[in-house]
Amino acid sequence: MVTQQLTTPPLEKLTWDWQGYSIQYTVAGTGRPLLLVHGFGASLGHWRHNIPALAAGGYRVFAIDLLGFGGSAKPALDYSLELWQALLNDFWSAHIQEPTVFVGNSIGGLLCLMLLANHPETAAGGVLLNCAGGMNHRPGELNPPLRLIMAAFTNLVRSPWLGPFIFNQIRQKHRIRRTLSQVYRNRDAITDDLVDMLYAPSCDEGAQQVFASVLTAPPGPSPVDLLPNVRHPLLVLWGAADPWTPIAGASIYQQLAETHPLKFVAIPDTGHCPHDDRPDVVNPLILEWLKDTGI
Repeated sequence: MVTQQLTTPPLEKLTWDWQGYSIQYTVAGTGRPLLLVHGFGASLGHWRHNIPALAAGGYRVFAIDLLGFGGSAKPALDYSLELWQALLNDFWSAHIQEPTVFVGNSIGGLLCLMLLANHPETAAGGVLLNCAGGMNHRPGELNPPLRLIMAAFTNLVRSPWLGPFIFNQIRQKHRIRRTLSQVYRNRDAITDDLVDMLYAPSCDEGAQQVFASVLTAPPGPSPVDLLPNVRHPLLVLWGAADPWTPIAGASIYQQLAETHPLKFVAIPDTGHCPHDDRPDVVNPLILEWLKDTGI
């Protein structure tokens, strides 16, 4: 609700040097570590309604701004899921160093799945919220007309002349609000503070180049590739009204629940970011699952 959002305490912002780049993060609470990983275009502030509740539940809660987003550096690099996986693994080695529950939304969820599959020694479990199927669509996932349209858009985004113009149009506050109104079902959650939080990093030097690099990056591994290598318990939460990663694509998790320690929960009337759309629903679900699994 609006009242809850307005009274959420500010997060303490810390910085860490990774390969010469400044990375912003926060930490709160004590106990078993959780690492929260945001999605495309977001930042650790997107967890502002979850961190206090999870910390109060008896956990040491970390959240990080991925390189290129939020308050972290925005260098001109070829961004990829593998780059961010290396960042998260090094962050774990530098700051946590004990089995961690990785919690991620969208692309952040896919990154958590990569850590669970490829670095199982770092993990105690995972919480995936509307986990993306890839950084970008794979050619075979699009019909031929849409494939041509996306290829043309990719070329425009890469253009040194039109790319900045497109970025400046997309990042306008009224367009951010319009996009949020498509992917959030709880209209009270779409506040000026949320819009400002998403808008502010787009004003940083290098933000446009990050945007272009991410939108033209390889899709990376898919959940289908990763899940057979995951042995830790999983909680998969899905906003059932998500237009970006529709719940129809979550069937692989529901099937895996028959043979794996996996709990799947569909959250009605909720969009792509359940943790911010319905924190009053998501926080208790996470805490209950952590308690039930003994993590």
